[in-house]
Amino acid sequence: MENTSVLEPGRTLGVIGAGVMGTTLIKGLLDAGLVTRPQIWATARTEQTCTEVAADLGIATQRDYREIAETSGIILVCCKPAQIATICEKLREAHLRPDTLLISILAGVTLERLQSLLPGIWIRSVPNTPCVVREGMTVVCAGSLATSSHLEIAERIFRSVGTCLTVEENYCNAVTALSGSGPAYMYLVVEALADAGVRVGLRREMALTLVAQTMLGSAKMVLETGRHPASLRDDVTTPAGCTIGGLLMLEDGKIRSVLARAVEEATRIVEHLGKPAKH
Repeated sequence: MENTSVLEPGRTLGVIGAGVMGTTLIKGLLDAGLVTRPQIWATARTEQTCTEVAADLGIATQRDYREIAETSGIILVCCKPAQIATICEKLREAHLRPDTLLISILAGVTLERLQSLLPGIWIRSVPNTPCVVREGMTVVCAGSLATSSHLEIAERIFRSVGTCLTVEENYCNAVTALSGSGPAYMYLVVEALADAGVRVGLRREMALTLVAQTMLGSAKMVLETGRHPASLRDDVTTPAGCTIGGLLMLEDGKIRSVLARAVEEATRIVEHLGKPAKH
């Protein structure tokens, strides 16, 4: 059988930060056959979380990872942006091999800062929470020492939980604001439309199913047909029909500019997330 592992023999893959995204990536890696359970380890901030993750996923976990990190071929850094300096300090103490691939999912933390905290082979990524259901959208970009082979490994890792694209780093903050924060915008729209369904007489669970499946199907139409959303919208909008009436109300509410401003504001905020705190 073809070897699908992303690791070289004798190396391990570590996940620093076994929270929602960290455990999601572990499950995706295992399900895709990219690593085996003996090849993977994880760490979390509390002993209780380490114990729960070990029991749930059947992998090694420990809070002090400095020794186990020495054999790692790949380390996924899935902590909060504010924790990156502490994490990198511990990794420096771990005496990583120079060819260890470091992949960050930290919002706003630039490759330049990562490299300054811990010189090495870095890849920056921007995933989103639909990775949990294997429908994630992730972008990756390469640090100065990362090669096309390193990018390919990162793409394989994130494709185990959805779709992955390689981009230039200058796009990362905008991507974070659009697809990283995007699920929250979508949930707000789903909630609002479901409420509207209740307002016009539908049962809430029925309205929620109708809205969620409609959003799913509409997104799939955009991705699979390759047509412009405006063209697809025209297919639904018949002359003097109910759809055009609803669309005019949305335009009166300036929905386009409100959504654009939301992404613009999120982009502005994310630019400050990865910067070191001022004392």
